[in-house]
Amino acid sequence: MKIKIAFFLSILASFSVANAWSDDDWKLVWHDEFETNGAPNPANWDYERGFVRNQELQWYQPENAICTNGLLIIEARPEHKRNPDFVAGSSNWKTSREWIEYASASLKTRGLHDFKYGKFEMRARIDTQLGSWPAFWTLGTDHDQLGWPACGEIDIMEFYQHQIRANFGCALDGQRKWFAAEKPIAQLGDDAWSNAFHIWTMEWDEKKIDLLLDGKVMNHLDLATLDQATGGNPFHKPLYLILNQAIGSTGGDVTHAKFPVRFEIDWVRVYQKNN
Repeated sequence: MKIKIAFFLSILASFSVANAWSDDDWKLVWHDEFETNGAPNPANWDYERGFVRNQELQWYQPENAICTNGLLIIEARPEHKRNPDFVAGSSNWKTSREWIEYASASLKTRGLHDFKYGKFEMRARIDTQLGSWPAFWTLGTDHDQLGWPACGEIDIMEFYQHQIRANFGCALDGQRKWFAAEKPIAQLGDDAWSNAFHIWTMEWDEKKIDLLLDGKVMNHLDLATLDQATGGNPFHKPLYLILNQAIGSTGGDVTHAKFPVRFEIDWVRVYQKNN
């Protein structure tokens, strides 16, 4: 009986979410509410592993992402162990570090779910210490073929060094093209703002992309301005989602950071226009 009740409640919860967050304009097509305890749903998320980019301090590993009490927790913390990719005398930052000093997690939908146009939302709370660098962002699915930034990058939410950021990136005439917007935490409410959950949104169609924080537009892009982008306009092509908690590098000095640094995600939802 308990199994039947649990199954019924699960179906009811999914039905409630779909109906509560769908209307005449938008239909919920994919979501993760992180309601089960333990590892994130492998049908929704894969992982980045190792030292990945930007000479950041953390080693990415799945163990640093866990679902509990209805939240996905991505946690960066000190962890001293040998780098399995270490090569003595290497000049590559990924292999020249003999020791891993910090670990975190980066989740991606690549190879599992990709999307073209729609409304993308996340409700989350971020750590705004100096040194913290959380992000909710996207890359084009042709990343391997075109490389970065020609594949296109959209930072729906990015934070580092006291600024909330919303960015678009691509390649134009062989050069990186960046459309950035930022807002200081001090203007939003400092600690009170940082201690609360907020909603980040991307609304994307054939003509434009808007990036919003708590319903207010932070950045806007007219897609026609990038029709001559290297490799073609990346924002007319499918993309996949990434959630990660980086530390150090552009995120700032971690000397005085208090660990663990936590990125807490309540839900991620994707809608597409009703026809």
